[in-house]
Amino acid sequence: MKITFYGQNSLAIDIYGTHIIVDPFISGNPLSKDKVDVLSLKADYILLTHAHEDHILDAEAIAKNTGAKIVSNYEISMHYQTKGFEVHPMNHGGNWKFDFGNVKYVNAVHTSSFPDGSYGGQPGGFVIEGEHKNIYIAGDTALTMDMKLIPLSTKLDLAILPIGDNFTMGIEDAIIASDFVECEKVLGVHYDTFGYIEIEHETAKKKFYDAGKDLMLLRIGESIEL
Repeated sequence: MKITFYGQNSLAIDIYGTHIIVDPFISGNPLSKDKVDVLSLKADYILLTHAHEDHILDAEAIAKNTGAKIVSNYEISMHYQTKGFEVHPMNHGGNWKFDFGNVKYVNAVHTSSFPDGSYGGQPGGFVIEGEHKNIYIAGDTALTMDMKLIPLSTKLDLAILPIGDNFTMGIEDAIIASDFVECEKVLGVHYDTFGYIEIEHETAKKKFYDAGKDLMLLRIGESIEL
């Protein structure tokens, strides 16, 4: 399993040769727009955690270019289906076995509306099991006790957690979240893009290290393999 970071909560995940894009916000991200060509990205699936612009901005362009299937909550999926895109709707607690592995849509505590203010359903995250590796994509969320449910059914190899604070968890709550999901390996997302969520990288890494955790902060376009 290969995971590439494109800024904010945008990720590319390659599993069994299947290309997955998560929350594509690239062309409007000042940190990534000059480093990543949206139309060069490969995608078989696009996973959207919620409807805010900084998570869906490039979904339509990528889906048009690749024919990728959009996977999200029911409301977001229906929004794109009415526009002619292929979708797979999910809702909280539901699992589906895709060709690359099992996906579960899990709770997140946040808000969700499209840029025009229309309803985007309830936000969520994804637990993905594939290539004998299991990852948790929290999406935008506060710390929540529901995270404790995840390790009851899935042993995680990586937790992808927001750490920028203000709109989501900050560093301290993300450390607690890693305890709740019982995963010591964390990929930080949702930081530095805007003034509200800028962090001091070395301080963040040290706080995780002092808690016995490994926080990874990738450069735009940088990848890790599990």
